[in-house]
Amino acid sequence: MKIQNITIRHLKMKMKAPFTTSFGTFVNKEFLLLEATDELGNKGWGESVAFDSPWYNEETYKTNWIILEDFLIPLVKGKEIEHPDEINELFAFIRKNNMAKAALEGAVWDLYAKRTDQTLASALGGDKKEIEVGISIGIQKSVEKLLSLIDGYVKEGYKRIKVKIKPGWDVDVIRAIRERFPDVPLMADANSAYSLEDAALLKQLDEFNLTMIEQPLASDDIIDHATLQKQLKTPICLDESIHSLEDARKAVELGSCGIINIKIGRVGGLTESKKIHDYCESKGIPVWCGGMLESGIGRAHNVAITTLSNFIMPGDTAGSERYWERDIIDPEVIVENGYITVPDEPGIGYEPNLERIEKFTVNKKVYNLVDKEVVR
Repeated sequence: MKIQNITIRHLKMKMKAPFTTSFGTFVNKEFLLLEATDELGNKGWGESVAFDSPWYNEETYKTNWIILEDFLIPLVKGKEIEHPDEINELFAFIRKNNMAKAALEGAVWDLYAKRTDQTLASALGGDKKEIEVGISIGIQKSVEKLLSLIDGYVKEGYKRIKVKIKPGWDVDVIRAIRERFPDVPLMADANSAYSLEDAALLKQLDEFNLTMIEQPLASDDIIDHATLQKQLKTPICLDESIHSLEDARKAVELGSCGIINIKIGRVGGLTESKKIHDYCESKGIPVWCGGMLESGIGRAHNVAITTLSNFIMPGDTAGSERYWERDIIDPEVIVENGYITVPDEPGIGYEPNLERIEKFTVNKKVYNLVDKEVVR
């Protein structure tokens, strides 16, 4: 295939409810959507999951736009692309900027699946017809509010509950959850809020039979996590520390974790996600798909990657209604009794709703890859 043009849209969508983690509260989600058109008129869609501030990693949607415009889009201009894996190789010499890379690569994967008349899931090698879904709950104003939310999600059938923790909102909160819900699969996500000096505190979480503790220590660390894992019975799951297959290999060999969270944007795309998945499967390390408050486009990519065989833990890909009054795809992503049915239409399997997309669009630019000019 040859990409004829690429449209970048900056969207701003108000969340259904504020979402709070150890590094901030989200009321609106600002992000980039990419629409790539090939020479046959097929359209592929990708989403950048970078936030408006560099608190999760160094990227923002604004830096993503610059990297896409100045470096990544020019690299695909005039290229004959046989398979999306070639995009991963094409972008390899550019350091980091993984969320920008993943957005464009994701659009190419969607195009490829449509051109070959297969679902994105099957193009990736997945064969599940439905995927298990967990829910991620931000830090709340009170423990009672948190317990009330968990009660509702358990009744809805979600297969795993993840709660955000931070210093001062950790052991007592988890204890309260366990007293009310002794058997629910439960994990704690720290988003790098602790240090190795907090090992004794984190060790207290062992008594609560957690599925995992996610990224308790620094976002760029695998050494201290290895030290901490030796002191804990609870498996550590690495998130922010894993940006590539090489990071995953080093973490596994060092014993830094027992589980890895794969986020497509964080690792640079679907191709790298699949490489990490395959390696972890060979080493007996389970993986699951984390969420980044995606719109329906990014959510669809998460559904597809989760159909691979070693995604054996429920991910964060909750239904659209969990985050948005109305999503930008038709149909919306729907959870029924803790499961999402994998769509069987070619590509991502959901239709972008252009009217709603335009409603939330703040800025838009079309890049013509055939002629020299840029159409604004």
